[in-house]
Parts: sequence; C-alpha cells; structure tokens
Amino acid sequence: QVQLVESGGGLVQPGGSLRLSCVASGGTFETYAMGWYRQFPDKERELVASISSSAYAYYTDSVKGRFTISRDNDKNTVYLEMNNVNPGDTAIYYCAGTPKNTYQPRDYWGRGTQVTVSP
Repeated sequence: QVQLVESGGGLVQPGGSLRLSCVASGGTFETYAMGWYRQFPDKERELVASISSSAYAYYTDSVKGRFTISRDNDKNTVYLEMNNVNPGDTAIYYCAGTPKNTYQPRDYWGRGTQVTVSP
C-alpha cells in the first residue's frame, strides 16, 4: 500500500515563500504521476499542480509563475515551492499519486498540511 506523508506547511506572510514536501513509500515512485491539491473551507479539493513520471509539469492558472512542482526520485519525494504567496493561498494542501501518467493523480492521498498566509 502506498503511503504519502506531507510536511512543510505553516504560517507565512504575504509575499513570502514556503516549500512543501511529500515522501512516498510502498510503491514504485518513479513511475507515478504526483500532484498537489488544496482545499478551502466548504469547497471541493482542487488541483494545484502535477508532475508526470518524466517530470512534465501542469499548473492551475492561479499559481502559474508563483509555484513550482518538482520531484526527486532518489528520495521518493515531490515538492511544491510556493513563492509570492497571498491570503488566497490559505488552504489545506494534499499530496496525491497515481501509478500512471495523468495530470490529475488521485489514487493515493496524504493527510494534508495546513498553509496559512497572514500578516
């Protein structure tokens, strides 16, 4: 069974930066598409960014130019570098993975990490 564990969330000021990490275990990480989703209060989870096994990246429009997704297959880890954050980025961020290439990986999920953007 694949397990995903996120870390790196916290409180950050507007305009600041944060890096989220997600470590995977129990699967063949290098063959997985991985993604980051976020969920606002009383809203459905939405895709923020995803990365294929060949490192092709997809971003939702609201984070293009500010967030960067990357992966390190040697460490079974996917990252989300968040720059120039704003209060609208406040949400619970979830890591997800799927054992095939898709821009919406969603077979396996982490428990989430809270990101709060506030002065």
